Amino acid sequence: MINLLKNILNNNNPKEDKNDSKDLELLCGLMIEAAYTDGQIDENELNKIKLSLINVFNEDPNEVDLLLQEAVKNKNNSRSLHHYTSVINKNFNYDKKLLLIEALWEIVLSDGEIHDYESNLIRRLAGLLYISDVNSGNARKKALDKIGQ
Repeated sequence: MINLLKNILNNNNPKEDKNDSKDLELLCGLMIEAAYTDGQIDENELNKIKLSLINVFNEDPNEVDLLLQEAVKNKNNSRSLHHYTSVINKNFNYDKKLLLIEALWEIVLSDGEIHDYESNLIRRLAGLLYISDVNSGNARKKALDKIGQ
């Protein structure tokens, strides 16, 4: 997240906290969308989302818990991919977008199987985020290595 880098450079400017919260909402929503693509969200996927938000994107665990619960409740009120990707393209650098794609691969692979809808979603997201198929494939390989498949 670009705001995380800004916070580091600006010694955690409180003005940035509002943007961080919006980024966390956006990431939660997108990750829940990816997990729910196969029609269900299991505990492994929720745990993977939580760990990704905390460990990869350095989000506050308490905020993650609250927003994750809210995102699960609102999973049927999903937004368009354009909503997510337009904000991400404005606020994330290429490396953060790659980390996001890798985290999404980990989430959809965490239930032990990959559905056509899930791989299609990530392929569309990668395209909308201007990530090449090669880099998306490499992110998938990294995700597979992390989860041991």
